[in-house]
Amino acid sequence: MDYANIIYESKGRLAYVTINRPDRRNAIDPNTSRELRGAFEAFKSDDNVWVAILTGAGQQAFSAGADLVAMAEAFAGGGQGPRYDVPFGGITRGFECWKPIVAAINGYCLAGGLELALACDIRVAAEHASFGLPEPKRAIIPAAGGTQRLPRAVPLAFAMELLLTGNRFDAQTALRFGLVSRVVPADQLMATAEETAAGVLECGPLAVRAIKQAAMQGREMSLEDGLKLESQMAGQVFQSEDAREGPTAFAQKRKPEYKGR
Repeated sequence: MDYANIIYESKGRLAYVTINRPDRRNAIDPNTSRELRGAFEAFKSDDNVWVAILTGAGQQAFSAGADLVAMAEAFAGGGQGPRYDVPFGGITRGFECWKPIVAAINGYCLAGGLELALACDIRVAAEHASFGLPEPKRAIIPAAGGTQRLPRAVPLAFAMELLLTGNRFDAQTALRFGLVSRVVPADQLMATAEETAAGVLECGPLAVRAIKQAAMQGREMSLEDGLKLESQMAGQVFQSEDAREGPTAFAQKRKPEYKGR
């Protein structure tokens, strides 16, 4: 797939997805959503890459959300607005992938940009990053998962204040309420995201994917059903070559060589 609005590349086991519209604060229009979906489908299906980092080009924005200029143009003259033939941002709906995705948030992370970050598994932010779901200020709602994922990511009272006021908040507030796991100087952001990804890559990839699946699906279950799912996933992982390699490498005092099988 040829990309005009994003950059997709892989280095070893790590894939990089970069929204490349810095002149629009990496705003997302239908074409960008389509390209993001294509990139993440490529990541999902590539057995050689195990973790992805999602970020925005430049230092100003991860993504400021939907491209409002394109939206206004689509509404002009009585139009029905922009048409998305894939979910906004590509992965905010209908995308099931058990490989981990790390969001490196380098600036504005607003509206659909925050919703896209919420669709990732680990979020690290630069000190100057700012967050918010300002949709109600524009008489619309955060409909790319914001009303569902934010209350699951942070305490409900904080989530409701943000959802109902549309107010922005800074990176330290995001850290305090657990929306991001780390806040670092801007010049250390990508290195920190890569360090986090490297920590995941040291682990058995099948175990990592099973852990993500059990944790994400288990959130929607009772504890009893979640424990059953955990046991089921554990049984599958224990049958893998990697599950034998881990204890063997420990016993032989060497670094394990996981193969994802």
